[in-house]
Amino acid sequence: MNVQVAVKMKSGPSIMLASGTWFDLLDPWNSHFTIEDISQGLSNICRYAGQCRDFYSVAEHSLHVCDTAAEFKLEALLHDAAEAFIGDITRPLKQLLPEYKAIEANVEAAIYSRFGLNQMATPHVKLADLRVLAAEQSQLMPAGTDYWAAQSDVRPAPVTVEFLSPSNARERFLAKFHELTC
Repeated sequence: MNVQVAVKMKSGPSIMLASGTWFDLLDPWNSHFTIEDISQGLSNICRYAGQCRDFYSVAEHSLHVCDTAAEFKLEALLHDAAEAFIGDITRPLKQLLPEYKAIEANVEAAIYSRFGLNQMATPHVKLADLRVLAAEQSQLMPAGTDYWAAQSDVRPAPVTVEFLSPSNARERFLAKFHELTC
């Protein structure tokens, strides 16, 4: 009997994407992922390890960062794209997992290459991401959680969390991608 599993070894551990394509975690450069695979993953992942008021997807977060960024809009939209394949690990846990950080960096580099993204965008996108984080925390988390923003002179972005359903977040993410690339 031939049993197919959702994890296999190619050149490294691989996962099957919803599209039926295999994604090799150690060789993302030779994996045939698409923007649809990215939007599928990001729209189904909840930010803050699910420890927020309601389901809030990484795809919706990415839309807010894109809208907040003054330039490098495509890079802002795709700034968390690696999470579509490796999940959204909380920052404190990520600091404890140096091997995870190396895998994440490799997946990010493959995504940047696949979509022709500009590495010079990183500081601009990080600022937009911090501004969105400050706005999100005031809307999603217990009062006072966003204290760090005022202490760091981070001005919260003018965004409103909509708690989009995964299917709505996926469609809006794809629409924004096509708007930026066509």
